[in-house]
Amino acid sequence: MNVQTPTTESFAPPALRKLGDTGLPMVMMRDILLKTMFRKSVEHATEIAEAIAMPLTLTQALIDMCRDMNLMQATGTMHATSSSEMGFQLTDTGKARALDALSQSEYYGAMPVPLEDYKTQTKRQSIRNINLTREMLEASMGHLILPDGMIDQLGPAVGSGRSVLMYGPPGNGKSSIAEGIRAAMGDTIYIPRALSYAGQVITLFDPIVHTPVEEVAQVEGSSLRRASARFDTRYLLCKRPTVMTGGELMLSMLDLNYNAVSRTYQASLQLKASGGVFIVDDLGRQEEPPQALINRWIVPMEVGYDILALQSGEKFEVPFDTLVVFSTNFHPNELFDQAALRRIFFKVKIDGPTQEEFLKILAMVARKKKVPLNEESLIHLLKKKYPTVDNVYANYHAPFLIDQLIAICEFEGIPYQMRPDLLDRAWENLYVKQEAIIH
Repeated sequence: MNVQTPTTESFAPPALRKLGDTGLPMVMMRDILLKTMFRKSVEHATEIAEAIAMPLTLTQALIDMCRDMNLMQATGTMHATSSSEMGFQLTDTGKARALDALSQSEYYGAMPVPLEDYKTQTKRQSIRNINLTREMLEASMGHLILPDGMIDQLGPAVGSGRSVLMYGPPGNGKSSIAEGIRAAMGDTIYIPRALSYAGQVITLFDPIVHTPVEEVAQVEGSSLRRASARFDTRYLLCKRPTVMTGGELMLSMLDLNYNAVSRTYQASLQLKASGGVFIVDDLGRQEEPPQALINRWIVPMEVGYDILALQSGEKFEVPFDTLVVFSTNFHPNELFDQAALRRIFFKVKIDGPTQEEFLKILAMVARKKKVPLNEESLIHLLKKKYPTVDNVYANYHAPFLIDQLIAICEFEGIPYQMRPDLLDRAWENLYVKQEAIIH
């Protein structure tokens, strides 16, 4: 059976038609509206609608409600720099209410999406729904020289949406392959700007992680109305996210980040990666023991949800819809016990290139960087230099040596070229001689 990948339109979050569709208490929406007007100094309905990421008609309904409660008042239409649109401002009562709400939480801006609604949306656009083909994976890694059979191993691993462990000697492209995996997931999903749970707001959208592909809310009312008619404007249409961490990864990053000053929450790293890829590079270089890190993920990877906690101690479930890619230079048996290894669904060894593959990479890099190949120099490299390191090749060697040659030629004021003596100078920076340093 040929499974079709759902289109973006087929899993768009339904557009909001009435205030009840938001799933939010009226008091929360009222307070966020007041805080946003107070902090951002917006006064026209279209500006307010953009700021709170709501359709114009529903924004106007909230404004009318606040006017009835004497929290807002109209300022008229006589603005030299604006259209004939009516302006609004907070009354003294409205300002007092805004300040009181800000003292409880500094969050303002886009209306949040209830966590339960987001769980439903996550299922619609799950990473496990992607129908990843051989052609898609090969296209995303076309710039890499991969060993025979590598795509055969990576394809089922990535297509399953399950965890992947890549291991092998350093400098052989594990990070580049991880990036290629991310690029293969080339479609888009809907990311809420913020979530709400138990009266708390959790900021989810992160411009470092999420790349919007369409600006859904614009100042012009007609643009906003068109976006509102298509899908829930509290979401942004983004590329599938990628979170990439290395030696800096700490267990605390996998929990909600609470700011005690602003009394606001930031989503955890893996929650930001929902619907996308979480890459843990250089596993084993973190301060946290690798076993502790993997233990933190074992249950979420198996059951498809994670447990987070508020400052009050209340725990709750959030979706864990993420392809986790671990990359390490260590042998897996040095990092994990067998129980942990069993739970990592795919293990892929990334070895260094053969001599033939190394020469292909060298030729490709040299051609790209306009450094002419020289047969005498290549023989010198293979017969004189590599035997000193037991003929062990790595994928990073070729670009490293070519960049060294370019730097030497530019310094010497000569055309780009490859000569045995220049390669000797480049080689000196490839390895550091083992020797005692007298202090």
